[in-house]
Amino acid sequence: MGKIIGIDLGTTNSVVAVMEGGEPVVIPSSEGGRLIPSVVAVNPKTGERLVGQAARRQAIL
Repeated sequence: MGKIIGIDLGTTNSVVAVMEGGEPVVIPSSEGGRLIPSVVAVNPKTGERLVGQAARRQAIL
């Protein structure tokens, strides 16, 4: 049987969890955090796509 995955796509942050042993386990981001900022950035010159914290760091506020 396949795994059960839950995804919360929030307006500020997103979270992904998988069911293990009947309990949800949050999958950490590549940077180790439980919350992933709901931000996507694309470099117009290279087409490189960034998500989460990496994309947030590129934001112009």
